[in-house]
Amino acid sequence: MKRLLILGLLLGAAATRAQERPVVTARIEPDSILIGDRFDYIIEVEKDLVQVVEFPVFDPDKGNRNLELVESAPADTLLREGRRLKLRKRYRLAAFQEGRYELGRAQVLYADKNIVDTLQSEETLRLEVATFEIDSASHSIYDLKPQRTLPLRIGEISGYIGWGLLAAALLAAAVWALLRYLKKRGATLGGLFRPAPPLPPHVEAIRALETLHHQKLWQNNRHKQYYSALTDILRTYIARRWEVGAMEMTTDEIIDALRPLELPDKARMDLTAILRDGDLVKFAKATPEAETNENAYLKAYYFVEETKPATEQPEESTENE
Repeated sequence: MKRLLILGLLLGAAATRAQERPVVTARIEPDSILIGDRFDYIIEVEKDLVQVVEFPVFDPDKGNRNLELVESAPADTLLREGRRLKLRKRYRLAAFQEGRYELGRAQVLYADKNIVDTLQSEETLRLEVATFEIDSASHSIYDLKPQRTLPLRIGEISGYIGWGLLAAALLAAAVWALLRYLKKRGATLGGLFRPAPPLPPHVEAIRALETLHHQKLWQNNRHKQYYSALTDILRTYIARRWEVGAMEMTTDEIIDALRPLELPDKARMDLTAILRDGDLVKFAKATPEAETNENAYLKAYYFVEETKPATEQPEESTENE
């Protein structure tokens, strides 16, 4: 009978202890700071294992706007004895305005079975924020001083001078090695930078004619520019092809200078027609028909193709079996 009585008392005590609400404590470390410094807002809760608590979330819009949350550390378990747990939540805050802050009591949300309640700590938290004291009697406020111009010191540029001399020495050694290499091979430094050989006269003339054709000058009523460019291309070709001073000659002089040469009759007639039409356009302000303009380009192209130097074909050797 006594054993049953003792067991009933123990079960009742356990049930009573399980129904105890969590205990909330809070503190500030330190409770007095200078403006801009940080402090810790610490909340500790001692509760039963089955009880659920939720720590508050710092919201600057609903609280004091002069306080700023720097860090919110996760909840830690400080102690666990049987069914009892002790939790701690740490907030790191900063204050940016001096004064006395009444932070009130810390609040924790509590839930157990069908119970949802808000628990508060017994302590009322306060924070003192002080500013820097300036002794105006011994300290004065001055304007910003202008930038000082310090003299140039050799030590500041000695490194650059050293690297510059080293680079110059390496460059001189490379040039000397290159000249020595060229001397052994019987070459000169100028031979490394030979200009590109000039194009053959007919190749240069054909490219110039194609460029002129794509400009569409006569199609835009620029007949004088078209025939001036066309005749200049032919004069340059004649000057380079037969070493005739065609650039300074008149049309008749060019025709007379080419008379001793063996040219196809059609090529000679085409050249004469182009030069004559060009003179009419440039000096008499004539306006040829579109067909005449297009034919002038074709005649110039044909003249260059028919009078270009013949390429030598290698003779094919045949063997009789």
